[in-house]
Amino acid sequence: MQKPAVTLMVKAARAAGNILLRHMHRLDALNVVEKDRMDYASEVDRLAEAEIIKEFRRATPDYAILGEEHGPLGQSRNTWVIDPLDGTSNYLHGIPHFCVSIALCENGEPTHGVIFDPLRNDLFTASRGSGMQLNEKRVRIADRKDLGGAMLITGFPPRERARASAHLKCLDNLLLDAEDVRRTGSAALDLAYVACGRADAYFEAGLKPWDVAAGVLMVREAGGKVSDFKGRATGPMDNRGLPPRQIVAGNLRIAEALQQRIVNTGYAAAFD
Repeated sequence: MQKPAVTLMVKAARAAGNILLRHMHRLDALNVVEKDRMDYASEVDRLAEAEIIKEFRRATPDYAILGEEHGPLGQSRNTWVIDPLDGTSNYLHGIPHFCVSIALCENGEPTHGVIFDPLRNDLFTASRGSGMQLNEKRVRIADRKDLGGAMLITGFPPRERARASAHLKCLDNLLLDAEDVRRTGSAALDLAYVACGRADAYFEAGLKPWDVAAGVLMVREAGGKVSDFKGRATGPMDNRGLPPRQIVAGNLRIAEALQQRIVNTGYAAAFD
């Protein structure tokens, strides 16, 4: 049975997902702004986030909110962390791979998470200590023992292009062992896919709390491990954790092997 917080989050995520779907067929008419170099947001992002915030304000008026579009709102030990459209670039190009991602964090630690893919009607949910579910069925992380034959996922965020050479060097080394590397364009779905076994591991830099808070919880609840590129804790997922961060996620063995390879190739040192 879903926790009350998850039930509320699912309702909000589905409402936001409906907004995304309604606007998909008029992409050429959307108002798009460039928040930063090659980092875009549309009016749909704001509409979807406003719908989520409305649901949360009604149900939990004393909770703080950290939204990608609206920023931090209020102060509380409990914070809703919202990405109303993770995969905006995919969405704006008509690529059918994006989602709504919501986490509830207590003192910076994710306690509940929901990731909703409205196109596939895939609903990923997790609560701390209660495991992870995909469409109401319990799932676990893949049990691959090492990087040999692994399916990896990464990303090339605009804010980290200065370190692209180190990233590519790392990928060149990983492809000596891995089956392949995917770049899907949605960090939240990347983590959800690792958590449910659709991919073996994920790593990326330049991430914000709204990109990863729900997915990090899912990986952990599915039996996996999450760290930064040097094996350290990922830090708070509320408004204290706004500086860009790095993430490595997978089962215990492959996450450690991937994290060590990132160090050995010099990619981790690029952030010193």
